[in-house]
Amino acid sequence: MTTDVQRTALFDAHVALGGRMVPFAGFELPVQYTSIIAESHAVRAGAGMFDVSHMARLVFTGDQVLEFTEHVTSNDVAKLEFGTGQYSLLPNETGGVVDDIIVYRIAPNEIRMVVNAANHQKDVAWLNQQNRFGVTMQDTTSQTSMIAVQGPKATEILAGLSDQTEKIKTAPMFGAFEATICGVTCFAARSGYTGEDGYELVCDNADAVKLWNGLLNAGVVACGLGSRDVLRVEAGLPLYGHELNDEQSPIEAGLGWVIGKEKQFIGSELIRQAKANGTAKRLVGVKLDSKRLPAIGQQVLVEGRSVGEISSGVYSPMLECGIGFAFVDSGVPLSTACALDFRGKLEPATLVNKRFFKRSS
Repeated sequence: MTTDVQRTALFDAHVALGGRMVPFAGFELPVQYTSIIAESHAVRAGAGMFDVSHMARLVFTGDQVLEFTEHVTSNDVAKLEFGTGQYSLLPNETGGVVDDIIVYRIAPNEIRMVVNAANHQKDVAWLNQQNRFGVTMQDTTSQTSMIAVQGPKATEILAGLSDQTEKIKTAPMFGAFEATICGVTCFAARSGYTGEDGYELVCDNADAVKLWNGLLNAGVVACGLGSRDVLRVEAGLPLYGHELNDEQSPIEAGLGWVIGKEKQFIGSELIRQAKANGTAKRLVGVKLDSKRLPAIGQQVLVEGRSVGEISSGVYSPMLECGIGFAFVDSGVPLSTACALDFRGKLEPATLVNKRFFKRSS
């Protein structure tokens, strides 16, 4: 296994824009350009974009591609119309999660999948191990780039740059199709990781800079990984390795809605048992009264007793306070007053719904 840090096709473009490059999941990526706060506001107010080329892109083909993906994923792939996708999981035999993913059903014999960068090789090995269906898997990650364009103005801007104006405007959430944007042929999927509307655009590496610059010229703000993490916590979205892992049931993370009700898949009985019987811990939001940043592993205290611990924490520019996720005892209700210990100083907080932000329109 190589330990070399990789660079996306947009590396030079990031450096030219003043991006502060950091190692992440084996890649050098921008954590920010101006500031995390400014970039978070840019996405919430207009449109921002992220280089998410580090995320792995897999294409599956074959006569039994549907049977294969039904077996290895938790959600109901068979219910997808062609040209649509869904959020899903790769469960394991013990009721935990190999990864959380997005699945796109393209044609009767073609399905695409986007998986987390940190789990890329692990997922490929797992999927090959489960392939008893004669399916061919093509890993297109190194040949393609992916740019996520997010925000309330993202769709309007993209529609004005594309040959598929009406389709971009009217596609359902997770709708997926081919479109030319800024003169670049893209696989466009109406999805993202910020709680905002927008698209994730996949193109050949050779066209990535043209697409990036075209979006910049149209007023889309370049954003880094720092603001992406803030936005996903505000939107209540889990991150593998924080809210999901190989050992914990996805039911603890509140993901019962991505478990198919009738289909059989790897680990389905154990996950359904957890859903029916409940789990000892559950994922909730934690909202501080102050601007302090919750730390991963920090204990959540209720009347001086630990009821759980933080799994993700950020400062929210939208709420102007510290927020995070925590796995807490399932019997502790929302709206419970709690505290976090910052080196001996207890900072008051409240247990809340983990979805801090939801666009109303």
